[in-house]
Amino acid sequence: MSQQEAAVLSSESKPSWGALNPRVVTIAGALLIIGAVLLALGVSPQKSLLFLIGGGLGFALLHGAFGFTAGWRAVVTQGDGRGLKAQLAVIAATMLFFVPIIAGMLPGDRHYAGLIAPVSWTVVIGAFMFGLGMQLGNGCGSGTLFTLGGGSKRMLFTLPGFIFGSLLASLQLSWWQLPGIGTVNFAQVFGVAGALAVGLAGLGLVWAIIEVWERYYRREREQVSVPARQKQTLFQGPWSLLWAGLALVILNVATLLVGGFPWAVTYGFALWGAAAATLAGVDIFAYPYWGWAKTPETLYGALLTNQQSVMNIGLILGAMLAAGLAGKFGKGPWPTLIGVVGAVLGGLLMGYGARLSFGCNIGAFLGGIASGSLHGWVWFGAAFVGSLIGIRLRPMFGLGG
Repeated sequence: MSQQEAAVLSSESKPSWGALNPRVVTIAGALLIIGAVLLALGVSPQKSLLFLIGGGLGFALLHGAFGFTAGWRAVVTQGDGRGLKAQLAVIAATMLFFVPIIAGMLPGDRHYAGLIAPVSWTVVIGAFMFGLGMQLGNGCGSGTLFTLGGGSKRMLFTLPGFIFGSLLASLQLSWWQLPGIGTVNFAQVFGVAGALAVGLAGLGLVWAIIEVWERYYRREREQVSVPARQKQTLFQGPWSLLWAGLALVILNVATLLVGGFPWAVTYGFALWGAAAATLAGVDIFAYPYWGWAKTPETLYGALLTNQQSVMNIGLILGAMLAAGLAGKFGKGPWPTLIGVVGAVLGGLLMGYGARLSFGCNIGAFLGGIASGSLHGWVWFGAAFVGSLIGIRLRPMFGLGG
């Protein structure tokens, strides 16, 4: 998400109930209520609650302008590490809950799965592609959804590219069996306390590197500008990074406790793409990745039973509600033709890369590291390198810093 979009969606002026967009608020609110009721009655109360948690995540992301893409870019182009440091703080706080819960330290017999994936060259390539794509698409997985919910015209082009890229990679996944070292779960290697120590130390090291870079940037170029303090309100925003970060931690932990699996995004896109391809007559079930579905009915049913798909829809509607309350829905401009090309290309790279690397900024970076997976750290490094190149290419597609 660009700085201009963030300003439009979160902080142009002091909140005022006079700025509220009643039509958008009514539509988003009604769809959230109707969706929750239908899921509770037709699927399960669990999926209904996850749908509403997704709505809460979208609400928080929109009001906090909590975009991973812009945070990474600001470190490089402005020497401003506040966004990335906020992300590190969210991961650290989430880790304190995730690692013990996933290790089975809660009472009872229920099993909670983490976002723990294998490490391989396939992951490195996929994460690099994702990092490159998120700067061209101007949003990551969650960023694409919440800015779309906020009425971003650009994401009308990024999301289809994301979905198609996810689908294409799922069909070609057998091509990408590259060497690796398998899954490394720090809690199994070092124990719960050791995994927390390793994870927090790693996050602290990244934080320290950012601090050094910020001081260097200030000395060599210019001071990092600090925006004027703004009035914050719960319903109309804007939210501080602290407010938004706390909400993300609470709602992500709630997702794990309710769904048995942490918040993730991009498999839902692949599922949407597979359903669309099946409707178009493509034999999706001939590919190993989709062999579990076996019939179109099973695949279509998964749209409302898969945790990621349900939460993604809720996230869009939650962001839409937040934008309507703030009077900021659909305020951003339409992209230029070259901007559309960048949006589609960025979406394709993100979708393809996410399938190769087992996730995006949410499922791999946030969820992977917080779950105690080495994969999350490898993903972060490769994606950040790809993001550096994407930042250099942004002007070619009409995008600024």
